[in-house]
Amino acid sequence: MSNIWDYDKKELEKTEEGRIKILERKINFGVYLKDKEKVPVNEVKKYWNRLKLDSGRKNFLKFIIWGK
Repeated sequence: MSNIWDYDKKELEKTEEGRIKILERKINFGVYLKDKEKVPVNEVKKYWNRLKLDSGRKNFLKFIIWGK
């Protein structure tokens, strides 16, 4: 996947804010199984307080990652 809608993924990957945006999109809108991509848990933990996520998904991830 080279573009995330109107963004160039390669350009986004160059900055921390861009990497956060990519992570948010993966979580909020999913990843395709054919791409064999996974959401990296270590990045979710690292950027947790900065992620803008759907509240249901955020609660689910909180439960999965921290059991809360």
